[in-house]
Amino acid sequence: MASGLIGKKIGMTSVFGADGKYVACTVIQAGPCIVTQVRTAEKDGYAAIQLAFDDKTEKHTTKPLKGHFKKANTTPKRKVIEFDSADKEYKLGDVITVDTFANDTWLDISGVTKGKGFQGVITRHGFSGVGGTTHGQHNRLRAPGSIGASSFPSRVFKGMRMAGHMGHRKVKILNLRIVKLIPEHNLLLVKGSVPGPKGSYLIIEK
Repeated sequence: MASGLIGKKIGMTSVFGADGKYVACTVIQAGPCIVTQVRTAEKDGYAAIQLAFDDKTEKHTTKPLKGHFKKANTTPKRKVIEFDSADKEYKLGDVITVDTFANDTWLDISGVTKGKGFQGVITRHGFSGVGGTTHGQHNRLRAPGSIGASSFPSRVFKGMRMAGHMGHRKVKILNLRIVKLIPEHNLLLVKGSVPGPKGSYLIIEK
């Protein structure tokens, strides 16, 4: 079976578990994914399959990609990712659905986090600000404070936590528990949150 699937974050909800506890969940549309390329150890040096997910208009697809998807007898897709396939043989055009996770309880899910733009040290790193609001101090509430000494070392050390670009980076969350599978709608519910905004693509691995 494929070692994973491409999915899309639908949003968050909550369900009651078997023990009656209230569980916060993320709803993910996992597949169906189409096999658009098969890598073999003899030809490519490793075994893998390329999966494609989410339809794309022909108008916005380049000619080389149109030909690539045509070989697999499928329509153009938006997202293409390679997955390990050492445990099963696949051929072009095979469809892999959320059922591939039926016997697995835990998943690793990676995605791109929400972009926050340029943020100060309080939002970005959780600083508390400089000093209090008394003693006539009026413009240092959200400042980072000192970032280094003057005479020695006469420079700012690398890695100093400062204001800057926050978010929009790839993050993988490990060991998320499957709460429920809804195969007829290709939906997957996992406990807790996953990276990214609604509608963002996710890589779901066993």
